[in-house]
Amino acid sequence: MSDPWLHVIGIGEDGMDGLTPATRTVVEAAEVIVGGARHHVLAANSSAETLNWPSPFDALISELTARKGQRVVVLATGDPLWFSVGAKIGRHFAPTEVTFHPQLSAFQLASARMGWSMADLETLTVHGRPVEQMIAFIQPDVRLLILTTGEETPAQIAKFLTERGFGQSRMTVLAAMGGADEARFEGLAESWAHTVPAFNTLAVECIAAPNAALLPRVPGLPDEVFSHDGTMTKREVRAATLAKLIPMRGGLLWDVGTGCGSVAVEWLRAARYSKAIGIEPRADRRLMAAGNALALGVPGLELIDGMVPEALEGLAPPDAIFIGGGLSEKTFEACWAALRPLGRLVANAVTLESQAMLAALHKTHGGDLVQIAVSRAEGLGPHTGWKPLRPVVQWSLIKR
Repeated sequence: MSDPWLHVIGIGEDGMDGLTPATRTVVEAAEVIVGGARHHVLAANSSAETLNWPSPFDALISELTARKGQRVVVLATGDPLWFSVGAKIGRHFAPTEVTFHPQLSAFQLASARMGWSMADLETLTVHGRPVEQMIAFIQPDVRLLILTTGEETPAQIAKFLTERGFGQSRMTVLAAMGGADEARFEGLAESWAHTVPAFNTLAVECIAAPNAALLPRVPGLPDEVFSHDGTMTKREVRAATLAKLIPMRGGLLWDVGTGCGSVAVEWLRAARYSKAIGIEPRADRRLMAAGNALALGVPGLELIDGMVPEALEGLAPPDAIFIGGGLSEKTFEACWAALRPLGRLVANAVTLESQAMLAALHKTHGGDLVQIAVSRAEGLGPHTGWKPLRPVVQWSLIKR
C-alpha cells in the first residue's frame, strides 16, 4: 500500500511552532502547498509551489487531483475536519490517499478562553454562509460559539439578538487566538459598538428579557410568527405533521404545495443540517416562504416554481414528503416512487373531496389515517367559548 500523497494540516496562529515535529516535517517536505494567504505566511516554505484557494472554491478538488503523485499539503485553520475544508476533501478522495493532521480548533480555544464546557454549548459557523442561520439557536441561557464571516458579523448577530428580546446577551469576540496579536472584545448585544478584526470567533451567552421571543426548535411554533395569507398548516396540526415526518440530521424534505413554508421551516429548525425543497406555483407564497425561512433562521430553504407532479422530476430523492397542496393520485404516485426506503409521507386534507381521496389511498396502501380536530378558546361576549378550526384528515405511512 502506497503512502498518502495528500496531507490536510490544521495550523494555528503560532504557525510552524505549534505543529508536532512529524507534521512540521510533512510541511517542510511538501512540493505543493494550498491554502489562504495567511496560511502561507504561517507556514513559509520557500521550496514549495504555493497555491491560494481557487475561485470558485469548488475547483479545489480538480486542482488537487491534477497534482496527484506530488507531495501535496492543504493548510486549514485549526481542525480541518470541523467546519472546514477537510470534509470536502474527505468526500472526494479515498482514505488511503489522505492524512489529516488536526490542530486545536477555534472552538476549543474559545471554549478555554471563556471557561465554558464544550459539552454544554452549541457550535456553529456562519463563515461564508447566511448569518441568519444563527437565529434558530437563540434560546434563553444557551451558550453559542460561532465562526464568523468577517468584522461586520458580530454587529449583525447583536442586532438579531436585540430584535428578539435578547439584548442583554453577553458577547465576546476572540481574535488571533494563540498568536502574538491575540485580542478580546466584550460587550452586550444591545450596545455592541466594537470594531473587530475580520478573522474572529464569537462567543454569545444568550440572556432573555421578560418579553423575549421564545421559539423552540421542537415543532409547533405560534402561527403569528409566520407571514401568511390565511392558508397555512396551523400550529397544532403542524406539530402532529412534523411528528409523523420525523426530522433527522441531514434529511431532505419535499414540501409539496408549500404555501408560506411553515412545515418546511419547522423541519429545518428541528434537525441540524437537514434540507428542504418547497414546491409552490404561486409567486406571492414563495416570497412569503422565503421571508419566513430567513426570519426564523433557516435561509437554506430551496423554493421551486412549478405544478406537481411535473415539478418533482429531477429532484434529489427525499427522506420525507409532505403533501399540503396539489393532492392527486398522480402526485402521490410520483412522490411514493421517489421516496427513499424508510421514507415518511404525510398528506393533510381539509376538503371532503381530498379527504375521500386519502381514505381511498389508505385503503390501498395502508398507513395511519386520523382526523385532527382542534378548538381554541376565544371571547364570547363577556365569557369564553370554544371556536373550532376546520377538521384535518391526516394520512401517514412509511416506505418499507
